[in-house]
Amino acid sequence: MLGKGLDRLVGVVMDHNRIVVVVLLLLTAGIAMGATELNTNPDTDDSDALGDTEVAQKQAYIEDRYAADGRGEEVQLNESERLARTRSKTVYVHEPGGNVLSKASLLRTLRFQRTLRDDPAVGDLLDGRGRIDGVATLISSRVAGDGNATLDARIDALDETPASEVELLVSETLADESVATAYMPDDYEPGATTAESRRIEVRLAADGDTELAAARPQLQRADQRVYRNARAVTGSDYFTLDSHAFDRASTQQTNNTFQLIVPIALAIILAVLAFVYRDLVDILVGFTGVVVSVLWMFGILGWLQVPANAAIIVGPVLIVGLSVDYGLHVFMRYREQRQAATTERGVASTHDDGIRPSMFRSLRNVAVALALVTVTTAVGFAANLTNDFSAIRGLAVGISVGVVGSFVVFVTLVPALKIGIDGLLERLGLDRSKRPLGDGRVIRPLLLGGVGLARRAAPAVLVLALVVGTVGAGAWFSLDRQGIQQQQGEVAEWKQDLPDPIGWDRPDAYRHSDFVDEAYRSDRFSDYDRSQILVQGPVTDPGTLDQLAAAESQLRESEVFYRAGDRRSIASPLAAIEELAARDERAAARLDKADTDGDGIPDRNLDAVYDALYEVAPEQASNVIERTDGGEYASLRMIVLVKEDATLDERATAMQAAADRIEADSDLTATAVGRGTIVEAESIQTAKSILETLLIALVAVFVMLMIVYRVAEGSASLGAVTVLPIVLVTALLVGSMFLLDIPLTFVTALLVSLVVGLGIDYSIHISDRFAQELDDGTDPHAALERAVTGTGGALLGSTLTSAGAFTAILLHPNPQIRSFGTLVVLALTLSFLVSVYVLPSILLLWHRHVRDASAAIESRLPDAVTSD
Repeated sequence: MLGKGLDRLVGVVMDHNRIVVVVLLLLTAGIAMGATELNTNPDTDDSDALGDTEVAQKQAYIEDRYAADGRGEEVQLNESERLARTRSKTVYVHEPGGNVLSKASLLRTLRFQRTLRDDPAVGDLLDGRGRIDGVATLISSRVAGDGNATLDARIDALDETPASEVELLVSETLADESVATAYMPDDYEPGATTAESRRIEVRLAADGDTELAAARPQLQRADQRVYRNARAVTGSDYFTLDSHAFDRASTQQTNNTFQLIVPIALAIILAVLAFVYRDLVDILVGFTGVVVSVLWMFGILGWLQVPANAAIIVGPVLIVGLSVDYGLHVFMRYREQRQAATTERGVASTHDDGIRPSMFRSLRNVAVALALVTVTTAVGFAANLTNDFSAIRGLAVGISVGVVGSFVVFVTLVPALKIGIDGLLERLGLDRSKRPLGDGRVIRPLLLGGVGLARRAAPAVLVLALVVGTVGAGAWFSLDRQGIQQQQGEVAEWKQDLPDPIGWDRPDAYRHSDFVDEAYRSDRFSDYDRSQILVQGPVTDPGTLDQLAAAESQLRESEVFYRAGDRRSIASPLAAIEELAARDERAAARLDKADTDGDGIPDRNLDAVYDALYEVAPEQASNVIERTDGGEYASLRMIVLVKEDATLDERATAMQAAADRIEADSDLTATAVGRGTIVEAESIQTAKSILETLLIALVAVFVMLMIVYRVAEGSASLGAVTVLPIVLVTALLVGSMFLLDIPLTFVTALLVSLVVGLGIDYSIHISDRFAQELDDGTDPHAALERAVTGTGGALLGSTLTSAGAFTAILLHPNPQIRSFGTLVVLALTLSFLVSVYVLPSILLLWHRHVRDASAAIESRLPDAVTSD
């Protein structure tokens, strides 16, 4: 059914090529308009991706059951509602080489404040509890002589004050131990009248009578207007570090990616196509198909409103590579057909009996293989729709759509253009017969190496491949795993020096963030962080507090433990009990009765111990002990200070070891919750998601190919054989990641789909061609030769172009994206080598032990039936 449908499509393209070209170009124009609607600033949140992990569930449990600051539940709820109606923003003022404490700069800030108050979205939220604080506010109030003076009065007063007096007021206002110095950077010397940076605090507050549902969007609009008004200030660099700034940076990164990487990828492809085709017309026609395919992808994504994030750069590069592959197979098979027609006649074929019939036969021969490649590639990437990360799901949709679009373009528009142009040129007396790539004197012997190995030692080749693949797959458990966080690398100066529009400008948000991290480090960083352990189960059992004491002792001896001097480094039920005993003699006496062995740790009647703590210090107790409405005790919490400079792995290891110590020899369950364990959970989830995607993709492709080959070739086993090289390539890639020390991240998760999607392309073309040659009566060795030389040349060209296109990704500043590009180049190379040097042995063994055996059985069936 598939073959008949494609035959009808090919017939329409051949008979009405001019109409097909016009219709497809008009359709392209309409689809391409959707690219203008492309959402390059998606509102994606992958926090739910980790919501089903134990760590995430326990973190949510802690946030729900415990007061973060130790206050009671009622106070906490009232405070939460109040905070939900307020929002604070920091606006930074930076004048490199200038003076943000000059009269002119202070006036500029006051006028910026007036702009905010005049903005309808912001002004209403600055009345009442809302306000703007900063050095300019303090100094202008002193100049006006009235702390309640209006903003206009303060602007006029400051404007009329001599610069020398303003300078004196600055020195007095920013004197040592003045609260005003909080608005200055770390290196500011109190009393100094010059500085390159300061900050402004903007507090937005919705009216207390406003419903929470209405207050949130009101605050969001005002928040965005503060960001935009800050960017509009001239004469100084006013900026915020919020979601709006980083959303703009994300959009800029995406634009940088497309403007630098895509043109370079296209230039590399053009250079490779020049080598492969060695014909200007074929280069131009094939390249036209590539451009149209990319336009279709972005246009369809735009019309469907599929979000395009930074990872979407993989999409066009992949579509470019796949489109080139389609074109190579169509053109090289067309060249084979024309060469065969010339050989049969002994003379060059004419326009009437050469171009259209040759293109018709070539499309009929490759259309089914291209359709299979399209479906399997789309399935490989569609498997990512089960991925937990929204960025991967969006990319899966984009690539699946793009692959289907490429197939349509290269079985309709490109062949129609090709026969039209070739026909015109031959009527002008130019011979358009060209030699296929795999038939060259240099390339042909290289391609036939795998066939020679298959003839001499097919079993040995298969065994060696399985051994190497098994070793590679075993490296999976040794791969370094990272979560969804992505580190942004430095942008090389030469990329920034390129002329617009391809110059790679580092987004302002990253530059501003680096500046603030350095200039205001004391506000943004401390030398410790917090981790927690949640203890659940029978927390009133006699040995519970002994278990906690053992875990605390273990933590204090660990390398990550932060010793806070006069501050407690651990907040826990034990710490609360110790404080209670120190300040309340009656409570201390009750605690002594609960301690049977005299070690200072209660080990009986823990219900009474917890009751005493809640009775004397309820706020402190509620911070570390969970009591239900029924008066029962459900969980305990331990809060631990850990060193900020300890790695996340070290934190996770130490905290998990302490949790394990609590669980040892008890019925308690303890879960470590902190940045280290959260990232560890992300890593586990990433690996799990990748493995699921791989299995789904392989099973889907395996089943589909078995069904298709059973219907088309009468042999489901050929479909199974075709999938084996992909499994081998995937295993080899895992081994390569281990050897190259490339971590397993959510970005490299894309690689699994790419290996299945692109790698199956190589196998399908050789298997399909081998089956066609066998059906034509060719012996298996000759069939392998024709399959490898006829298809291998196109595969070589496809490998060179696709690998070249992905080489451009190595220019990306993100190390994860660069690692991905490295692995893709390696995956494409391995896919080609396995298809040309290993698959022939697999196909020959399949022919000997499966196809021949099946044919022998079928040949005996009529006799058996007759004898019955």
